[in-house]
Amino acid sequence: MLAVSQLRFERRFEPVFQPVDFELPDGGLLWVTGANGSGKTTLLRLLAGILAPSGGTITCTARGTTYVGHQLAIKDDLSVGENLRFMCDFLGGDANRLAEITDRLGLRKIRGQLARTLSAGQRKRCALARLLLNPGQLWLLDELHANLDREGIDLVDGLVRSHVAAGGGCVLSTHGLHQPDFPGAIESQLHMGAAAR
Repeated sequence: MLAVSQLRFERRFEPVFQPVDFELPDGGLLWVTGANGSGKTTLLRLLAGILAPSGGTITCTARGTTYVGHQLAIKDDLSVGENLRFMCDFLGGDANRLAEITDRLGLRKIRGQLARTLSAGQRKRCALARLLLNPGQLWLLDELHANLDREGIDLVDGLVRSHVAAGGGCVLSTHGLHQPDFPGAIESQLHMGAAAR
């Protein structure tokens, strides 16, 4: 589904991380770990096509890619419901599923609330709707467990578990200790270390 060979990225002519190699099969989950500043977010942005690599290759055969990064792309002046409707229209999702998705993400009670008033965890739940509205075969998730309570963490784990069980692939970055089991998933880990200066 996804193969990376000798992937490099430079910022101001300095390498951000050591060259990266990995393969992600269908039903595969790749944990990307490392300290803050080690290049996890940069790697996911490269895989999503947001950044262009300085060298190496990225080969992706997935049917669609869904990326959820640090910038959650939530519009502050819209309500939760309006944000979900916008995402649905933008992604070409099924509007008939909005009520079901709102319930599944625990957003029903706050669907009329302006996004600017949401907690960090509520904003994250709102962004998760992209995974359900029009999910790509490949999910790229940047520290998705951050700012979530136990219920939110379980929600993310359940979404990922279902996705890989159905043959999807997921690259999930984390700098925390939370690494649940995903039965049946082909799990691997890539530890990012900042490039030597």
